Amino acid sequence: MAKGIYVVVDQRDGKVRKVSLEILSESRKVADKAGEFVAAVILGKGIEGLSGEVAKYGADKVIIIEDDKLANYSTGAYTSALNKLFRKEEPQAVLIGNTAMGKDLAPRLAHRLGVGLASDCTGMEYDAGSFLVFKRPIYAGKAFSYVSSASARPVMATIRPNTFSLAEAAGKGEVVKEAADIDAEDLRAIVKEVVLAASKRPELTEANIIVAGGRGIKGKENLGILEELADTIGAAVGVSRAAVDSGWADVAIQVGQTGKIVAPTLYIACGISGAIQHLAGMGSSKVIVAINKDEEANIFNVADYGIVGDLFDVVPVLTQEFKKIVG
Repeated sequence: MAKGIYVVVDQRDGKVRKVSLEILSESRKVADKAGEFVAAVILGKGIEGLSGEVAKYGADKVIIIEDDKLANYSTGAYTSALNKLFRKEEPQAVLIGNTAMGKDLAPRLAHRLGVGLASDCTGMEYDAGSFLVFKRPIYAGKAFSYVSSASARPVMATIRPNTFSLAEAAGKGEVVKEAADIDAEDLRAIVKEVVLAASKRPELTEANIIVAGGRGIKGKENLGILEELADTIGAAVGVSRAAVDSGWADVAIQVGQTGKIVAPTLYIACGISGAIQHLAGMGSSKVIVAINKDEEANIFNVADYGIVGDLFDVVPVLTQEFKKIVG
């Protein structure tokens, strides 16, 4: 009989990513309602020390799968190891963050397990009949669908970062070590090295605050205005597709339907008109502040606070005021 909510922990360089802790926090609430337990699954090398952190956010059981082949994430190795684990454990649900790793891993794992997958979810509720119901944005965020599974187990979903709040709720934290059972045919590709771009700013998809610019920044040389504001308040920097297409910024920081989907606590949109493709990428933000000199810009229809004015006048003033507050 299927049992337990299993969270596949996304860790990098020995640090648990915030989205995994968010999922554990929410899973703890659901598990308490359902009378289930929460298990955290950590794969990698030299990762046993992470067990205490995930237990602090609700994990009753921490499963450690450690192997040299898992030191860097690779689709085949992770899928193979998790497929064997979940076939043995028979969980009620398997949850993964909708990160680069999660978006790559989850569909392959779901296929191996022969179950469906609810991707990029922004809500999760307990239901006595189907166990879990997931909320998913559809049609570029203009509507929502609610997904559940009456019989197939485990139910699987990827969860968008910043969807759930962090809440410490200590679980039992029992540590269980499992051998990495990886099929040879799943090791067609091996990651030898991971090179990360150096940046002191938070990662875009997990940032609590994002300062974003669009066509209104008028050129690559003006991106520094947004970066100064972002660095002052500890924010990430994002841009619209218009800024990327114009060659002013790298696609790695593009927000939108064809870029990255974000859900920060605060999103400051500077010189962004508010095309539906961009709104699809940031519409789940808790608070949206729009700065645009066009009072008819569509971005004001979704903004909680709006400033009608030239960003080149407004943003420097905001930066100076924030500097007074923080320093």
